[in-house]
Amino acid sequence: MPLPKLHIRTVIAFVHDIAAAIAAWALAYLFRFNFEIPAVYLASLKEILPWVVPIHAAAFLWFGLYCGLWHYASLPDLRRILLAVLTSAAAVPLALFMLQILAGTPRTVLLLAPILLLFIMGGSRLAYRLWKEHLLYGLKELEGNLVLVLGAGDAAVGLVKELARSVQWRVVGLLDDDPTKLGLMLHGFKVLGRINDLPAIAEKLGVANAIIAMTATASERRNAHRSQLDRRHPDRLHRDRRRALEMCSAAGVKALIVPSYDDLISGKITVSQIRTIELDDLLGRDPVVLDNEGLHGLLAGQTVMVTGAGGSIGSELCRQIAKFTPARLVLFELNEFALYNMEQELKGSFPEMTMVFAIGDIKDQARLDQVFSQFQVAVVFHAAAYKHVPLMEQENAWQAVLNNVWGTYILAQTAIRHGVEKFVLISTDKAVNPTNVMGASKRLAEMVCQALQQSVSPFEKNNSGDKDQETYFVMVRFGNVLGSAGSVIPKFREQIAKGGPITVTHSEITRYFMSIPEAAQLVLQAGLMGGKESGGEIFVLDMGEPVKIADLAKDLIRLSGLSEEDIRIVYNGLRPGEKLHEELLADDENTLPTPHSKLRIAQARQVDKQWLAQLVTWLNEKPVLSDTEVKQELKKWVPEYSSKESSHEETN
Repeated sequence: MPLPKLHIRTVIAFVHDIAAAIAAWALAYLFRFNFEIPAVYLASLKEILPWVVPIHAAAFLWFGLYCGLWHYASLPDLRRILLAVLTSAAAVPLALFMLQILAGTPRTVLLLAPILLLFIMGGSRLAYRLWKEHLLYGLKELEGNLVLVLGAGDAAVGLVKELARSVQWRVVGLLDDDPTKLGLMLHGFKVLGRINDLPAIAEKLGVANAIIAMTATASERRNAHRSQLDRRHPDRLHRDRRRALEMCSAAGVKALIVPSYDDLISGKITVSQIRTIELDDLLGRDPVVLDNEGLHGLLAGQTVMVTGAGGSIGSELCRQIAKFTPARLVLFELNEFALYNMEQELKGSFPEMTMVFAIGDIKDQARLDQVFSQFQVAVVFHAAAYKHVPLMEQENAWQAVLNNVWGTYILAQTAIRHGVEKFVLISTDKAVNPTNVMGASKRLAEMVCQALQQSVSPFEKNNSGDKDQETYFVMVRFGNVLGSAGSVIPKFREQIAKGGPITVTHSEITRYFMSIPEAAQLVLQAGLMGGKESGGEIFVLDMGEPVKIADLAKDLIRLSGLSEEDIRIVYNGLRPGEKLHEELLADDENTLPTPHSKLRIAQARQVDKQWLAQLVTWLNEKPVLSDTEVKQELKKWVPEYSSKESSHEETN
């Protein structure tokens, strides 16, 4: 039996319920005899009340009716009241029978009294809550910003319940395309029309804000995933959100977005976190489900090293890895300012973690040996690379090869010598049928790791010579991430800020996109799964549907509250090395499924030790080659490389 804390509110509530019990029995007698109670039955009422009231009081206390506040009375409170009333309704006749005073009590009263008591107790609590909420929110209702809710599903219903208490927002209605919901009232708010009616309704009601409440529940996401195995069918939620944004733009209404339904109802996120809609919301991608237990086994208590730790992917990898409490996190970065920024951020976010901020070049053998020896690195995530396609295509082609290929070889060989358990290479979809130097160099880096995996023997000794050690190589290949350094998205934002125009290379150019956190999480998951058997796997991330760069530009214009009349889009032609469409698999590659729905393994062409020896001989000579010479040499090492086509400038 939960005992309530003694408080004036508790005493008042208890006295109220005792009075309600007396009133319920008195009313039951009055209703039974049409408000003219015979003297004999009036005497019966007086005789049973001293016994009935304590029974009710005991039931009220037993079922914990006074452990909450009436201000927050809800269905669980009503359920407790119902149980208490039913229990006492059964106990009262039994007690009266045992006391031999049941005969004078009409049977109708025994049924009617509990019903009346239930209505009095439940109704009083509901009335108090309505009165209290009116005092808190009713007087300030007119101060809120008028807002339309787009969608009338579970997420919208949960949202309007919360918004009804909000001082900041005042809901004027909902819009939804489901014809069966038109005209319905949801928590006092009417479904006014369809999404396409937004411009007219917003103008009529003077609304300047709209909240897009189109989110999928966990079960809906699972069902959607099962029904969308054929990726030719675009995601419905993605389309609906994009159309809602278009309607907001047409209406001159500011578009906001609600958190996920699951987080909203679980209390993790509240309406105070309603925010402006971002490009990530329009991708229509589900959250990544990680094998947290497995990742703890891979990372917790280990020394983990991230190269290129100041870059977009490298920095996010550090943030994600830090959550799994490694014994030491080594951030290896050539750019001093980028490393300084990471130091300031991570020391503030993870003050208890041991971190090493090491400046160095992945081509510097001595520096790598120093770091690996000093900190006993166990896991390496290699994100350091030159990635900007046009810059690497002209004037810097040989530097791209040295950094991306020779640097990977030096780092990987160092990892093998020092007994690193797992080496994860961050690759790119531009390594597939590459048409630019950057893509070809990354494909060569993949091939280097493939060859090294074949050359690593389980009986090779590590640097201490006291145990057998095998290094497992894992490669992760994915497309573009939104907002990465050198990416097209910041460039578009800058052009919009200047009033335009936005420059796009081609009206039909497409790219695969995902968010930086999603990419980093899937890299970790692939790193965990790789090397289960022999190592050397190339994991391909599920990038969803390709997105037109022109559509991204239009979305950014709308998200900025402007139209294409305000900001023009100019198409200036493909640049050197740019493809019109990216690919995730080469012509001679297939994929195998994995236990994770967003990861597949590419069955790529293998290379051997002899090939690697020849490549190392060429790289070790370190000639200074012109761009033309580099491209000619790359065709020998990467047969699928062709410099005649092009690919877009967006980076990983």
